[in-house]
Amino acid sequence: MQVSDILRLKGNTLFKVSPTTLVMEAVNIMADHDIGSLVVLDQGALVGMLTFREIIQNLAKHQGVLDQVQVGAIMEKMPLVCEPQTGLDEVRKMMLERHARYLPVLDGQILMGVISFYDVAKSVVEAQGFENTMLKAYIRDWPSEAK
Repeated sequence: MQVSDILRLKGNTLFKVSPTTLVMEAVNIMADHDIGSLVVLDQGALVGMLTFREIIQNLAKHQGVLDQVQVGAIMEKMPLVCEPQTGLDEVRKMMLERHARYLPVLDGQILMGVISFYDVAKSVVEAQGFENTMLKAYIRDWPSEAK
């Protein structure tokens, strides 16, 4: 299974902000859509990623005050990315090594979507379930020995 398979099942809804968006506005977008990340685009190009991790770190650093902080000041500027043809095993390894919960998917310079650790785990569980079903069907249809 590849990242493109996850994106195909997940759909192509993408939530994005610019570096000049106020963090409080980004928080409201995340809360309204029950999401944990936003891609940060500047003139259509991926320039960063904002997740609840950066927001919480900023809140802790400034005693819970967001004031007029812009996304560009706290976003992860060099997010880990993958390609649509990246395999699931490689994605899991990348996410675990970098402690990344969200991964933008780029096809060249074109942002195709974002996958989450949840999306990856769900795909693995579904694939294993399908494999188990097929194995059980195979065993159930095992030919009996001729006597």
